[in-house]
Amino acid sequence: MDGKVYFQCMKLSIICILWYLSSTTDNILGKIIMTELPYPMTVTMTHLVTASIFLGQIKSFLNVPKGKPIDKKYFYIMILPLALGKFISSVSSYVSIWKVSVSYAHTVKATLPLFTVCLARLILGEKQTWPVYFTLIPIIVGVTIATATELSFDKIGLTSSVVATFCFSLQTIFTKKCLKDTGYHHLELLTFITRLSASMFIPVWFLYDFIKIYQDTKFLENGKVGQTIFMLLCAGLCNMMHNVLAFSVLAIVSPLSYAVANATKRIAIIGGSLIILQNPVGPMNILGMLIAILGVLAYNKAKYDQHQAEKIKEVLPFTRSTSELKQLSSGFGLPHSKSDLNFSNGHIEQLSHKSPLLQEYEALNGFQLIPLTDHSAPDVMNVKPSLVRGATVSSTGRPTLHSRAVFHV
Repeated sequence: MDGKVYFQCMKLSIICILWYLSSTTDNILGKIIMTELPYPMTVTMTHLVTASIFLGQIKSFLNVPKGKPIDKKYFYIMILPLALGKFISSVSSYVSIWKVSVSYAHTVKATLPLFTVCLARLILGEKQTWPVYFTLIPIIVGVTIATATELSFDKIGLTSSVVATFCFSLQTIFTKKCLKDTGYHHLELLTFITRLSASMFIPVWFLYDFIKIYQDTKFLENGKVGQTIFMLLCAGLCNMMHNVLAFSVLAIVSPLSYAVANATKRIAIIGGSLIILQNPVGPMNILGMLIAILGVLAYNKAKYDQHQAEKIKEVLPFTRSTSELKQLSSGFGLPHSKSDLNFSNGHIEQLSHKSPLLQEYEALNGFQLIPLTDHSAPDVMNVKPSLVRGATVSSTGRPTLHSRAVFHV
């Protein structure tokens, strides 16, 4: 591999490693924080405020172009619901981490493809291929096994994980549509939605969580307030870096590679939480997690194949070349030909005293006959083989034609 390719591989590897580390650290810190400060909305608001401040600096550093002003109607229909969904999905995600183990919460989130397929069918009318539907089976089976054997199972934790996954799926669908409609850079849209979400819910956080924390004497007097605030800031930075690095990976690699990297990230989070937090798991629980993750990988591959097949269908026109003109003709000639040339046994036969040239002809059924001779030739029978497209010289010295039939479909 040359130096440029090697540099790109090293760059991608470093970004992926940082992506996995930031995401894993964010989840583990969130779990540790909520053992001392069980307020998921506070963790979410810390992340939103931190991202709102630092994403602007990152945009300036990367010279991200500013988007055009958004129509007021589109703002209320699309942007505002995205900001609401970002807040609800984040809060639900941290509620699940608070109530159940990190590994189990992310195993439930592996059902994201199931929600995406169902919602895309209901909202966008998208149909999937049978391989895509079949890959949902191991995902469901794996999550079911993990749920049945999860030692830290909690109904609120399971419900919040499902709600978070549902909201993330909706966000994915409508964010793609919003990016296409507005032409915004992904970091510009992320910053806009994050700041909007933070400004919308600061009053809600103040009335709901801040007053509770202010009255929580147990937390305020345990001597860990400063440590908890520091971990909150670190978790906020890690969450912001997780989002930025995820978009960076998506901009570098193909959708399939990104999907595989995202599934690998989930494995890293589950593995890291099991090692560091040491939450109790059994063999069947691990088996369920592995089946679900493998199902996600299979789903990503099936979706990639489906997209490739759709791209091939969109390529027009479809062209078929052949040298067997007799198969396309009836009798000894081509009845639809505008010229007075006839084809018999692959040779040119002159039917009149003129020196006709084979003309281009396109029938209503999509058949097109490409001209075979040079229009500047004075006599088609005496033309040199180099002036006849695809022609060869037979034993009799006469040019043998190999025509090209084009079908536009």
